Amino acid sequence: MPLGLVTAGESHGPAIVAVLTGLPAGLLLERASIDADLRRRQLGYGRSPRQQLETDTVEVLSGLRQGRTLGTPLTLVVRNLDHKNWTWGMSPFEPGGEPQGKGVKVVTLPRPGHADLAGVLKYGHDDVRNALERASARHTATHVAAGAVAKALLATIGITVAGRPLEVGGASGDDGMREATDAARKDRDTLGGIVEVVVEGCPPGLGSYAEKADRLDARFAFALMGIQAVKGVEIGDGFALARVRGSEAHDEIDPGLVRRTNHAGGLEAGITNGEPVIVRAAMKPLPTLMKPLDSVDLETGEAAQALVERSDVQAVEALAVVAEAAVAWELAVSAKDKFGGDAIADFVGAHAAYLERIRWPRTL
Repeated sequence: MPLGLVTAGESHGPAIVAVLTGLPAGLLLERASIDADLRRRQLGYGRSPRQQLETDTVEVLSGLRQGRTLGTPLTLVVRNLDHKNWTWGMSPFEPGGEPQGKGVKVVTLPRPGHADLAGVLKYGHDDVRNALERASARHTATHVAAGAVAKALLATIGITVAGRPLEVGGASGDDGMREATDAARKDRDTLGGIVEVVVEGCPPGLGSYAEKADRLDARFAFALMGIQAVKGVEIGDGFALARVRGSEAHDEIDPGLVRRTNHAGGLEAGITNGEPVIVRAAMKPLPTLMKPLDSVDLETGEAAQALVERSDVQAVEALAVVAEAAVAWELAVSAKDKFGGDAIADFVGAHAAYLERIRWPRTL
């Protein structure tokens, strides 16, 4: 059974949820490891006050007993602690009584760069909140929790996945990224940036060129572009390869089947080639500004300024964690497709047999 993932929930609803299917039985999961990744997603220079309101932790409703998966659907829940202030405004049924708390006013001021306007037009909503709640990056918390599970599965076959920020607002290095963030905060503006995810220990042969949907580079691009605010993805040297000749672009092969370089980022024809997998994602500046952009009031049709809600100055460090989870999940999907197994011992054993068949890693 292939790995599957479905998420649900709104930004200020009671909780956000992920249901994972196809996991082999017997995989050891540690609550502390999942919670640590959830916490990493909330940290980072430039985050909003909401990260102090929410301290994300995972709950498991099904598929796990005493720390081991059962081979049945695994349901992960992350509660929205701030929901207590939105109980009336985000009630799933007609709440009755006098409106109280947050979310009680109809939102009619769409933000440029957000799902607000496109969402209300597509779905016929008369309140922008009906679109922005699900479009919010808040639900990336469930993907991070699922990614932590994927990393636990990959670790059983010696694969590690790690993400990091490379740039914020065009600046690199810890000091440069902080200075850029401080300057944008002073101007009540926002920033984007670039993150990198590196996979170590991945054998050749994950992914396939048989169908477009099976290409692992395509799956990475899909998963990363599906993250809020991501506008570009590259594998290895990516766009830079378009500016050089083939003699410079391709990774020559030495005895032992190792490469002299890794311009391809560990993927050729949608298949891992045994080198480290390197993936980068570019994030646009966040669309909620404390100094709002021009917009139109959807109720009156008159010129207005966009909605202002709590916002980060930048969330590039958080994106690195979310991107890490996305890459881990897609890699785990490919690994499960290749090695199969209803029990973790079957999965690990098939991986070992495969490495023996291809004699990997090669020795001279």
